[in-house]
Amino acid sequence: MILITGGAGYIGSHCTLDLTRAGYNCVVLDDLSEGHLEALQTDNFCRVNLEDVDKLREVFRKYPIEAVIHFAASCYVGESAINPQKYYQNNVVNTLNLLQVMLESNVKKIVFSSTCAAYGNPKYTPIDENHPKNPINTYGKTKLMIENILEDYDRAYGLKYMALRYFNAAGADNKANIGESHNPETHLIPLVLEAASGKRELIKIFGDDYHTPDGTCIRDYIHVNDLSSAHRLALDKLLNGAGSNFYNLGTGKGVSVKEIIDISEKITGKTVKSEIIHKRPGDPPLLFADNKKAQLELGWRPEYNKIDDIISTAWYWEQNRRY
Repeated sequence: MILITGGAGYIGSHCTLDLTRAGYNCVVLDDLSEGHLEALQTDNFCRVNLEDVDKLREVFRKYPIEAVIHFAASCYVGESAINPQKYYQNNVVNTLNLLQVMLESNVKKIVFSSTCAAYGNPKYTPIDENHPKNPINTYGKTKLMIENILEDYDRAYGLKYMALRYFNAAGADNKANIGESHNPETHLIPLVLEAASGKRELIKIFGDDYHTPDGTCIRDYIHVNDLSSAHRLALDKLLNGAGSNFYNLGTGKGVSVKEIIDISEKITGKTVKSEIIHKRPGDPPLLFADNKKAQLELGWRPEYNKIDDIISTAWYWEQNRRY
């Protein structure tokens, strides 16, 4: 059985669905502070916060857990700047709790939800796994800190891990009617689609004088189902005896803010109002992945290579969302 922490969240619920479709038995652990009961993709659910070590032990005693996929974390870059204590507690301390109970239970395989924020401002693009890691926000610092902890735990205790560094997760699984639902919402594509559906007056564009073709920031948007399949492939490798490793997960293609708005208008048939405001500190103009390592070693291929297809699934979710 596979334990999925944060499995009632956006990426966690999609990953649970993917694993279930592939024949895995999953148990989800989530405190529902950010997740949604409606998003659960398994009947095996434990409402537990990772700070409660005793309840965590009960979960490991109750279920025959072979490996863990760890999504549970606080994930807002802006919030991490104004409330770093929350991020060091939720992301680092609670992960240490999880690792402690894993070792007590002799569970030594984990797939870790990491981030491209671990790299900081890019020295070059596309960004490969050898790029220097110098995070510029607390969120990225906590994720990199956990990667370093996992490296130490591998050396000291033989715990094997796969750290998956996401670029910009997007889209939804329309067949299951699950999708992106954050409060507050901070991601560009759902914000644009909220504006298209009339839930939001306009979109704020943070600067239009970057050194990019249209002056707005360029990012790499990866469909959540493609992220999920990468987690399954990484899990498969661990269960088959592979050593620890780390991988970038992105399409390898960049799309600008203005392009997202233009494509969303085409897909929705709606006009999206926008307003240019000041740049955000630390926003690099260009950020996209070199994903060759994941393709070569995991056998992973993103199925959603066109941003139009990714936005179309997000728009279907926006029109039919359940939570």
